[in-house]
Amino acid sequence: MNCSVCGAPAQMEVRRRNRAFCAEHYREWFVSETRRNLKRHRMIRKEDRVLVAVSGGKDSLVLWDTLTRLGHAATGLHIQLGIGDYSRRALEATRAFAAERGLELIVVDVRESFGLTVPQLAQATGRAACSGCGLSKRYLMNRVAEEEGFNVVATGHNLDDEAATLLGNVSHWQLDALVRQGPMLEGREGLARRIKPLYSFTEREVAAYAFLAGIEYQHEECPHAEGAKSLLYKDVLNRLETRMPGTKQVFLEQYLKKVQPVLREGLEEGEVELRRCERCGSVTTGAVCAHCKLWDRAYARAKKRRLLPEEASFDPRPRVHHLEPANEA
Repeated sequence: MNCSVCGAPAQMEVRRRNRAFCAEHYREWFVSETRRNLKRHRMIRKEDRVLVAVSGGKDSLVLWDTLTRLGHAATGLHIQLGIGDYSRRALEATRAFAAERGLELIVVDVRESFGLTVPQLAQATGRAACSGCGLSKRYLMNRVAEEEGFNVVATGHNLDDEAATLLGNVSHWQLDALVRQGPMLEGREGLARRIKPLYSFTEREVAAYAFLAGIEYQHEECPHAEGAKSLLYKDVLNRLETRMPGTKQVFLEQYLKKVQPVLREGLEEGEVELRRCERCGSVTTGAVCAHCKLWDRAYARAKKRRLLPEEASFDPRPRVHHLEPANEA
């Protein structure tokens, strides 16, 4: 198999596009497609300040790399979850990436900010770790963006992630989630614009770019991910993709093109009224945001289980650490 561009031996095949590439032209194709996604959806505009959520895994580091190559001065945000060695290695990979390229990195430690790690939060509330983790990460991404003056938050969701989420939402007909799902969600006062520039690439394609671009990332999956429904949805879609290349792409793109506009027309009677949370001041639909409710409940139960001292009280303000750009590269 030869490269579709230069005819040299190919190192990566993109079956759903019926193309193959050598290492150099695959990297060029990947960056070019990312640029196309950004322009197609007007994800990043001239005056924007971009915050990239970086976990230390391949998707987020590849996203940060491609945005930088495209000339966007994006700052990284890493959230320390307190999941033992997994979180330690994630931070190490993220800091090494930023230091090698001289990029600015912001780090927020969940335990330092809120008093409990994600596993302790799950223990205190009796809820799955993924539930509290996802809620806390979304809260911190938007809170840090607002406090630090960023109006765009970029995440490394890939095609596998988006197709699996769509399948889950369709399976349960989560109409509110279906209306919001997409490569970009416009911001509102107090809410940063959310963008997913890698939404059109499969997980395999992102991993191939990371390998060919020499990006060192954390390979292991979160230990709490085992048994997650999203993995089941991904497995189903992977089986379909093996038999019918392009299934994931068609599933997502045709939904966004043909179904979502109809749902929006039928469901949107006006924007939901937003207000400021009485506890933390973040944007929410009720008097107190879901994040504060969760952590208030966690604190009450954690004290009973002696995970926290009786005098401890929940403070919703995140502790933000700026790591200055390094010049080691």
